Amino acid sequence: MKQIAYVCRTAAFAGLLCAGAAHAQAPAPLADYPKQAITIVSPFPPGGGNDGVARLLAQELGAITGQSVVVENRSGAGGNVGTAQVSRAKPDGYTLVMSQTSVMAVNPRLYKNVGFDPVKDFVPISQITSAPLVLVARTESPYKTLNDYLDAARKQPGVITYATPGNGTMSHLMGALVSQKAGVKLVHVPYRGAAPAITDLMGGTVDMLITSPASAEPMVAAGKLRILALSHENSIGLFKGAPTLKQAGMEGITADDWYGLFAPSGTPPERIAYLAQAVGQAMKSPSVVAKINSGGSWAVGSQPDAFKTRLQEDTVYWAGMVKAAGVSLD
Repeated sequence: MKQIAYVCRTAAFAGLLCAGAAHAQAPAPLADYPKQAITIVSPFPPGGGNDGVARLLAQELGAITGQSVVVENRSGAGGNVGTAQVSRAKPDGYTLVMSQTSVMAVNPRLYKNVGFDPVKDFVPISQITSAPLVLVARTESPYKTLNDYLDAARKQPGVITYATPGNGTMSHLMGALVSQKAGVKLVHVPYRGAAPAITDLMGGTVDMLITSPASAEPMVAAGKLRILALSHENSIGLFKGAPTLKQAGMEGITADDWYGLFAPSGTPPERIAYLAQAVGQAMKSPSVVAKINSGGSWAVGSQPDAFKTRLQEDTVYWAGMVKAAGVSLD
């Protein structure tokens, strides 16, 4: 219930958070920072939601900081590879990671060793977005609703598939929970990010995909993907009013997917403060907010302390959900 309440608060106050960002001042330059290019690592391949949000933010931050802000894709192990690499980077504010709920709050509970500690190895800078997960199928598929998909799985146990951006992601866990709740045997097909999963979904290799709205939005907008369900009702843009897991009879399953910016632990506090201010300034851009909203996400732009609290809450929540799903990975 705590997680559900937080999801509701996120949607209810998204406008207030963005309004706060709209009043953010451009950060006062530090004497020694930034003096060179800043790298934002996206721990997933190009073309997915994480990559898109990272590049959107990088473009704005480049103009604000006066330095190049580049995005590097370092994918693998459901986001663990790139995130772990940043945890070992020099803590000088020049190497950051655009991570997300699945990597920071879910993976550490699923994998025996993710290669990093999300709380000890990172300093939260800002939560950038908030959105439900989305379950989508090809428009020309026989699945008009989530129950159509589940009925097919009941008739063909161990045959009907769902794709995710990777093992251990929140999408993977969501699929396991839906499978358990519905009493069906679904086949999980993990990919190295949402983009290749969407390609195979469109090609008919897999039956359904669970991912972020930002990743699915282009194909939904083009009429090529159908929304079967959302993980909660607080949606926006093309996803507003879409059916939810609760409406499909999946009581007790909810998830709020966020993207957020992190720095390695040990990064000087004044540089974290500078970056938080710079992100706040970036998030006041109407074009940034409009782009995030059109992708099915709320624009957040929280401060480091608030984001730290959110991470701690989600870590506790997803520990319980992983236990309930009975999923574990080597």
